[in-house]
Amino acid sequence: MSQTPLLDTVNLPADIREFSKEQLKQLADELRTEVIDAVSVTGGHLGAGLGVVELTVALHHVFETPKDKLIWDVSHQCYPHKVLTGRRDRIRTLRQGGGLSGFTKRAESEYDDFGAAHSSTSISAGVGFATARDLKGDDNHVVSVIGDGAITAGMAYEAMNNAGGMNSRMIVILNDNDMSIAPPVGAMSATLSKMVSSRTYRKVRRAAKGAAEHMPKPVYNTARKAEEYTRGMVTGGTLFEELGFYYVGPIDGHDMDALLPVLKNCRDMKEGPILIHVVTQKGKGYAPAEASADKYHGVSKFNVITGEQAKSTPNAPSYTKIFGDQLIAEGAKDDRVVAVTAAMPGGTGVKQFWETYPDRCFDVGIAEQHAVTFAAAMAADGMKPFCAIYSTFLQRGYDQVVHDVAIQNLPVRFAIDRAGLVGADGPTHAGSFDIGYLGALPNFVLMAAADEAELARMVATAAAHDSGPIAFRYPRGEATGIAIPDPVLPLEIGKGRIIRKGSKIALLSYGTRLSECLTAATQLDNLGLSTTVADARFAKPLDTELVRELAQEHDVLITIEEGATGGFGGFVMQELANTGQFDHGLKFRTMVLPDIFIDQDSPANMYKQAGLDADSIVETVFKALGREMAAGASSA
Repeated sequence: MSQTPLLDTVNLPADIREFSKEQLKQLADELRTEVIDAVSVTGGHLGAGLGVVELTVALHHVFETPKDKLIWDVSHQCYPHKVLTGRRDRIRTLRQGGGLSGFTKRAESEYDDFGAAHSSTSISAGVGFATARDLKGDDNHVVSVIGDGAITAGMAYEAMNNAGGMNSRMIVILNDNDMSIAPPVGAMSATLSKMVSSRTYRKVRRAAKGAAEHMPKPVYNTARKAEEYTRGMVTGGTLFEELGFYYVGPIDGHDMDALLPVLKNCRDMKEGPILIHVVTQKGKGYAPAEASADKYHGVSKFNVITGEQAKSTPNAPSYTKIFGDQLIAEGAKDDRVVAVTAAMPGGTGVKQFWETYPDRCFDVGIAEQHAVTFAAAMAADGMKPFCAIYSTFLQRGYDQVVHDVAIQNLPVRFAIDRAGLVGADGPTHAGSFDIGYLGALPNFVLMAAADEAELARMVATAAAHDSGPIAFRYPRGEATGIAIPDPVLPLEIGKGRIIRKGSKIALLSYGTRLSECLTAATQLDNLGLSTTVADARFAKPLDTELVRELAQEHDVLITIEEGATGGFGGFVMQELANTGQFDHGLKFRTMVLPDIFIDQDSPANMYKQAGLDADSIVETVFKALGREMAAGASSA
């Protein structure tokens, strides 16, 4: 006899609070099917969510969300959570324009207590929520979920050290989905976890601790450590105990019979903090994901039955691949070339270099701060480190960029992937700020590639540059399809180029908006406005000769960049002001990303919204001239 579907009866977590254990198991099965089906339509992060289906159901059953705070780290795994918290009707809009974010987002739901898309923040946030609760005199629970990858970052240990020192009443769930920490789990482990989290065990433990406190200090310390290490030898977790956490685990995160009593026991503890070690399987319950090397971490649309992902035929290699190939070429010429990445070898293109030169490639884990200083020390000892980190993740290591690289003028080469707007990942992954935050630093050379040929030359330029730090930025996605020169020669530092010569309007591009500038120039020429297009190549040092030439020979000068206010356009404006170029009536405008965070959509739609497409460039020219543009003229 078939079971009556349960997921259709669930609108909010309160609807599952009275479910039996068997009903919760059934709900988990239905929820897993729903997530698989939804992501097959939208694409997105699948494996992590499938791994926490039972855990998500159990948490919302045991805890009184949203009164109790539930904080997901990174939140790749939050799709099941979204389905259970009133968003099932929109789950097939994930990562689409106007749809649900692929991450937790406070503006989206009261059940998303803390937004996240970068890793290792959940414990810090949990300590903050627990402290705020105590100051207000509230009595809710705080639960932070963090993965075995995210917990490798220093921020997680800073937070645990703080939580242990404050004795914060909170729960941290370590979702260990790579078996990198956990020993094999089974019936004995589940029994022990249930025992050490039980009220009886804790009552006996408190009584023993109370008696020991009246003993001489050496005896007390010996007794305390004996209890900790005896329990640690049986159940693991000595490290967490040393940080002040009461450790429970490991337990099977797919076994509702094991999960529920442990979560309830820990919920009812009055002391804290507590760490529950849960072992899960990424991609659990979907055979293609379980069999995949990356457990379907991120997928495009796919066939649910076969698992086959939709494949588009690229018109050109990605910028990331171009970087990886050129890095290999530089590595072949000089054995001092090394690569450093922070847990993103595939995403940054470093994996290609790793496969060719495994001894010269270093993945330091989710530790951008360490990656930067690690690279700085190698540079100090004569190596040529390429530190490949997304723009949005490099923000996490900014102090090290300033203190350990820039001040010491060390030749670290920063390969900054995901420059500009990135599409479905939305504002948390947009590379909006690196032009400004690196351009503010003395000693830096900054470059932006307009196409793949320029990117190849910038890798060569960085390899040849030994007199200080140098960075080059490039976007996500396909390149333009033009040929890469052979040989690939370095650029002259601080020199741009004129692509197209005109007489009235000058468009000075920094980065891959160059193609939009060329399109806009054609439209402007057709409207009787002769237009020059130049590629700056460098934001620092700025090609001041090129800037003065454009300013003196044109009525209007417009800079275009895929970055926020305070970047390339600001550098050009300062040069123009300092050299008196505005005294001659020059009309100057900067086109930058608007002062908002742009939600996920296709990159083309995002750039249109940002006002950085060809039509917007034409419109900006007409506004600078103080003229009205004929209807439909810009798209003619």
